[in-house]
Amino acid sequence: MSVAQADIRDRVWTPRFTPIAQTIPPNVFADMDVKVAAARAAGADVIDLAKGNPDAYPADFIRDVAKSAVDDPLNARYTPFDGKPAFLEAAAHWYRNVHGVDLDWTTQLFAVEGAVDGLAGLFAILVDRGDAVAFADPYYPSYHCMAVMHGAEEILLPARAELGWLPDLDAVDESVWRRLRVLVLNYPNNPTGAQAPASFFEHAVALAKRYGFLIVHDFAYTGLGVRDDDQQVSLLAVPGAIDVAVEVDSLSKMYAMAGWRAGFVAGNRDVVARLKQYHYQMGSMVTGMIQDAGVVALDSDQSCVAELAHRYARRREIVAGGLRALGFDVFDSAGGIYVWFKAPDGWSGQRFADTLLDVAEVAGLPGTCFGHVGADWVRLSLLKDEAQLREAVQRIDAARDRLGLR
Repeated sequence: MSVAQADIRDRVWTPRFTPIAQTIPPNVFADMDVKVAAARAAGADVIDLAKGNPDAYPADFIRDVAKSAVDDPLNARYTPFDGKPAFLEAAAHWYRNVHGVDLDWTTQLFAVEGAVDGLAGLFAILVDRGDAVAFADPYYPSYHCMAVMHGAEEILLPARAELGWLPDLDAVDESVWRRLRVLVLNYPNNPTGAQAPASFFEHAVALAKRYGFLIVHDFAYTGLGVRDDDQQVSLLAVPGAIDVAVEVDSLSKMYAMAGWRAGFVAGNRDVVARLKQYHYQMGSMVTGMIQDAGVVALDSDQSCVAELAHRYARRREIVAGGLRALGFDVFDSAGGIYVWFKAPDGWSGQRFADTLLDVAEVAGLPGTCFGHVGADWVRLSLLKDEAQLREAVQRIDAARDRLGLR
């Protein structure tokens, strides 16, 4: 064997990765899954309130259609690139009936495999290296990850507790608006549960028109407000928003269809058209039987969504009310499926969340998973039954005794 051959045989091969692959931040939810699994492997009986994974089933009438649609031979084939016409028409009906928004389903709606699929596609077509992207802090972690991977300049707009965990748009310097490419909004908000009034959206739309940026609204928690008469309005219901905005909708939370992966992007025709072209090459179509189930869900009277919202409101009172009774500072959130509360004085959210897992065997996510402003806060999910939620509050109460926090 020659020296050259021996050198090749002994050489350690390592793959080469692109710059974008080397900048992918860790997934905070996957990391928490590992921590919970390790605690359980060590014998802990963990109540996992770190996840936003619905514990409900879709309503019977939705499941019945999904089951029968499996036997439709056409659903074994690829579905249309844009989404089934019936699904897109149902999405248009939903916008008109629920939000008073009229959309052309052929040009202003596009089917995607859930909200993150839609958001990833929008970042890909709208954000280039060095572009400025703004979102409120606290934020859903995917916004940060997508901005990092696209090499964007992140502009964090601090949400203020005294403003109901909304950012003060008037406090943003004009130079920021002038260089901004995309503003990402998310109401009802994850993690805080804050809702935005129509006046807030009207202000954002006016700024977008004045300075020439686009608004992307992540509307994943639509319909899940605490009160029937105080549901989050659609951004697209604001006059003129269709000129400067798109909205990303998901069937995951409002119909408990998270594992089924379906949603849609709605709004500005030019953005929707370019997103379609990107997705034709880089994405997959929503499974046919899932779209069929989505049609009956979207065309329904939405009582199944209201039922889920009422369930979460009852659960919220158990957790939020229970924590308030223990003396915690809890945000009186109007929507979503989480409770956002402050760690005890002298404790960071990270330290308190870690301690709750170790001492109370209750898993929650620290506010640092969602940015900087919520560093002293913790997010708890409401996606366990009422008995487990009461037990979680009792465990937190007992942990306070052990930690000397009374």
